Amino acid sequence: MNSVYISQGQHAVGRDPEMVVSTILGSCISICLWDPVARVGGMNHLLLPDSQYGSEGMTAGAVDMDLLINKMMPLGAERPRLRAKLFGGSSMLNGRTEIGARNAEFGRNYLRNESIPCDAENVGGPKARRLKFWPATGIARMRLVEEEAPEPTSAAPVATNGVELF
Repeated sequence: MNSVYISQGQHAVGRDPEMVVSTILGSCISICLWDPVARVGGMNHLLLPDSQYGSEGMTAGAVDMDLLINKMMPLGAERPRLRAKLFGGSSMLNGRTEIGARNAEFGRNYLRNESIPCDAENVGGPKARRLKFWPATGIARMRLVEEEAPEPTSAAPVATNGVELF
């Protein structure tokens, strides 16, 4: 089996039936794309996709999605045939930030705006996800990581002998 692990900001594409792409998601999202005719797929791992990129007002996520799609095209994928699956967007800090929800919303909006049907979605909640995607078949398997994110704690005060550290 040809196993590829991707982390934040990375993506992988392929059409080898033995290829599996995997990642672990917290508040990040992954969008798995698949062309069922060409049997080509790809997956990314997006961190803060709604952040602005460059002077054109594009988001980092939109740029990353375009890169993913453009890597699939030479393998035979065609944009009108693409199907998607969306995962991630957990609230890893027990509701203290909305990063996960914002990331999931970016994914939904991007797919809707680009007219890419989303066949499956599993986003939100307090747990991380382990994700595997087989690009040649479009099959995705997701498992929740059973441990929830730990409750944040304050750092213990450090003795400084009257010296202020900054």
